[in-house]
Amino acid sequence: MRGRATVVLTAAALLLVGPQSSALPEQPTAPGGAEAEVAEAEGRRPAPDARNVVLAVHGGAGGGLVRKDTKPEVEKAYRDGLTAALRAGQKVLQGKGTSVDAVEAAVKVLEDDPLFNAGKGAVFTEDAGHELDASIMRGKDLAAGAVAGVRNVRNPISAARLVMDKSKHVLLAGEGADDFAARNGLPTVTQDYYWTQARWDALMKAKNPATRDLADPQAHGTVGAVALDRSRDLAAATSTGGLTNKMTGRLGDSPVIGAGTYARNDTAAVSATGAGEVFIRGAAAGTISNLVEFGRRSLAEAAFDVVVKRLPALGGQGGVIALNRAGEFDAPHSTPGMLHGYLTADGRVVTKVFLDETPANR
Repeated sequence: MRGRATVVLTAAALLLVGPQSSALPEQPTAPGGAEAEVAEAEGRRPAPDARNVVLAVHGGAGGGLVRKDTKPEVEKAYRDGLTAALRAGQKVLQGKGTSVDAVEAAVKVLEDDPLFNAGKGAVFTEDAGHELDASIMRGKDLAAGAVAGVRNVRNPISAARLVMDKSKHVLLAGEGADDFAARNGLPTVTQDYYWTQARWDALMKAKNPATRDLADPQAHGTVGAVALDRSRDLAAATSTGGLTNKMTGRLGDSPVIGAGTYARNDTAAVSATGAGEVFIRGAAAGTISNLVEFGRRSLAEAAFDVVVKRLPALGGQGGVIALNRAGEFDAPHSTPGMLHGYLTADGRVVTKVFLDETPANR
């Protein structure tokens, strides 16, 4: 019998994911029984959040909505945004697209939604401008692409994909990245495209010492996606507007492969959100992969170890969405909440926006 981490797909799941081209790889066995009790006592997470997942997205950690204080229309807007991203990725997977195609499609939907801090909803820098970052990675061959500090690309995640597919580089920044995207036909915009009243108000609060602590809790978020396709290939993508009132030229973890984004078929696909500087210093996404590969940890244990134990010790909080080839999904976070959702192989969509739906994995 194969380890517990292996998922047996149902007939309905096969309609979405398709026939298997090869046997699923062995995965570290998640602890169970007495082992699970020991794991809980030691503060380790013994099992993933969900199984049989083919696509997941996040809309940033640190936020999350308080149920009693949230108007129904606000809850609906966030759930609709996450669901739209998942359905966009699902359409790709059902159409026999790759996991890379799926994460790009999902993230583009979130970039076009002003509720989220990426693309249209990007926050302001200290000089009232916008500088956006994104990255994407393919698990089967570790191909990756990223852009940083772009100012005129409508969908930075597509620019990151271009870097991966049509250049010999991994990361392009600033004007060069904008020019590369435009030369390759991506839609461009002027800076006023990214302007939203909510982000402007957040900047004004951040610049005022009396209201700095009242800034928009979503204004430091990020969006991302992880996916598994019919060939059992993983992919991950992340996009962000960065931090409200950040220094011009500041880069966080989102465009850094191994920090905010990582995908390797044998281990996991990971997209991160949170305190970017700490995620860079802790090589967060890559360390999760390494713990699975070299530490023989389960996906859930590895993600929990990095996000809840290691990164807070470095002085920062956040969360990740992580998926492996067995369809195991986990979303640990040290912040009070993390906006996220996932799609199972049989087409079920789950979204989590309230704090009591996404308890911090302390």
